[in-house]
Amino acid sequence: MPHFTGISHLLLDIEGTTCPVTFVADTLFPYAATHLAGFLQEQGNNPAVQRLVLEAETAWQSDADPEARALREQTQSAAGDSAGAKRRLTTQVSAYLQLLIRQDRKLTALKDLQGLIWEAGYANGELVAPLYDDVPAALTRWQAAGVQLAVYSSGSVPAQQLLYGHTQSGNLRPLFSHWFDTRTGAKHLADSYSTISQTMRVHPHQVLFISDALAECEAAHQAGMAVLFSDRPGNPQRNPSTFGKISDYSELVITP
Repeated sequence: MPHFTGISHLLLDIEGTTCPVTFVADTLFPYAATHLAGFLQEQGNNPAVQRLVLEAETAWQSDADPEARALREQTQSAAGDSAGAKRRLTTQVSAYLQLLIRQDRKLTALKDLQGLIWEAGYANGELVAPLYDDVPAALTRWQAAGVQLAVYSSGSVPAQQLLYGHTQSGNLRPLFSHWFDTRTGAKHLADSYSTISQTMRVHPHQVLFISDALAECEAAHQAGMAVLFSDRPGNPQRNPSTFGKISDYSELVITP
């Protein structure tokens, strides 16, 4: 049974760590893709949405991906037929964002837009997060023991909070004290984990990080954090390399 002492903060990935990969890939992404164009059209005058669309446009202009460049040339050639800015918003930017979804690329502006779309799905009950069965009880146990819980995911902070606020076990969002996404930095870079430690005002060795991605585990370890590799059925990566692995959180004991 894994037992960590001197750990004051537990930093958790989501996909493949507390929630099956399939929920994101087979439910959340398709839901956002299906509702994206309509959402941009309906919310075209929303300043927050306009800001995110501008971020996406800026990223598109410098995107060297061949498909992105081809799509940019195609849509720009059709720009003269566009009936104003609103049509451009839905036909050009939406097409680029759909490409990013298909390629599973983690543009922050896209993640923020997806979070806004998922918010409606969670609110009307179409979306419910299926956490692994052992997760809700473990989160409650760790938090009651005095461990501060934090999330670091490529999904936006609002999307993270929506997921934990709408689980099969109810609203677990209040259990968490800190939330981090790619605005903090890329998950494969050690500097990102150093920044997280500084933000939480704790030494890295007092943080335990759990993720299903080996590159993330290596980066957190390089930053000085304790690390466990999440080995769950259906995860793309199952080899923990030199790290200890965990597949059932009922077996994990954390002592501050």
